[in-house]
Amino acid sequence: VGAAGGVGAARRRREKIRRAAVDGPEHLHRAGQIRRRGPSQALRIGVGALREKRIYGGRFYDLPGVHDGHAMSDLGDHAEVVALRAAGERARGATLVVTLEPCSHHGRTPPCVDAVLASGVARVVIGTLDPDPAVTGRGATRLREAGLDVVVGVEEAAVRRQLRAYLHHRTTGRPFVVVKMATTLDGRTAAPDGTSRWITGAEARADVHRLRAESDAVVVGAGTVRADDPELTVRHVAGRDPRRVVLGTAPEGARCHPCLEWDGPLPDLLERLGAEGCLQVLVEGGAGVVAEFRAAGLVDEWVIYLAPAVFGGNDAAPLLAGPTAPTIDAVERGRIVEAVLIGGDLRIVIDGIAGPSGDEED
Repeated sequence: VGAAGGVGAARRRREKIRRAAVDGPEHLHRAGQIRRRGPSQALRIGVGALREKRIYGGRFYDLPGVHDGHAMSDLGDHAEVVALRAAGERARGATLVVTLEPCSHHGRTPPCVDAVLASGVARVVIGTLDPDPAVTGRGATRLREAGLDVVVGVEEAAVRRQLRAYLHHRTTGRPFVVVKMATTLDGRTAAPDGTSRWITGAEARADVHRLRAESDAVVVGAGTVRADDPELTVRHVAGRDPRRVVLGTAPEGARCHPCLEWDGPLPDLLERLGAEGCLQVLVEGGAGVVAEFRAAGLVDEWVIYLAPAVFGGNDAAPLLAGPTAPTIDAVERGRIVEAVLIGGDLRIVIDGIAGPSGDEED
């Protein structure tokens, strides 16, 4: 996963970037663009071999996730191996630009550092180290010990932002939890009669399917299943369907079947999904389910679709269920990291609101 924006002049002057390669940060950004091609259900890594300001063999690789309760099959060689094979002799003496540290252990595939060393590249630019205990720091160390010039941390903030689900999973054992909700300007999600289709426009609804395609599992409450009978599949964009999880019992014949029906504690659910390889979980409601995740301090990111509409009263369904903060000092605050127009609606991405049991990010 690569950088999300341009490279500032001050950052270009930093010594590690001067040592990285000609236009190293720019090409790390391009590696990120390679990563974003096509649908992604798991972590996608961008890689390219840089020589004379050109990228050869640009490739991505999806790390296996979990779908429909089964581990994804091995998707072949890692991106480093495929990119270097495509670059061929042009890789010799070139700079390898990778967004995540190459692995140095035998897992589903042989160590990537073996292919890097065999390719003859002279320099490796790494966005961030891999926190996986089997990898962290070992890949970069082995490359340095072999005499390669290795630079770590170029565009690291942007890389870590895009890798946040993977990094969270590898450091906590749990999937990264994204809450998605659609609301009117007055914070309502459904009319008093229960109708809610549609608060947002077609473009925003298609964007929700993109979120599903990027997630390994989607979670809803049994009440939502009874009220709306959602399929919880990916339809308006390319991508695989996430695993479907219902908190409670889904009625016989519900369109979300087959699904995992869960009656236990939410932390235990996340532990199970994390152990089965889920990197990201999308929570789609309803208001009570979202309130439970928030109260347990389990929400890592909020994606709110804000429609330019109002219900105009206080009897429509609220965004969250349960008691409100008793005072202004008790209000939980986060950080808006993105606000983008999606058709006629606004998509707002917020982090830092973990809930009473969680810790806000610095």
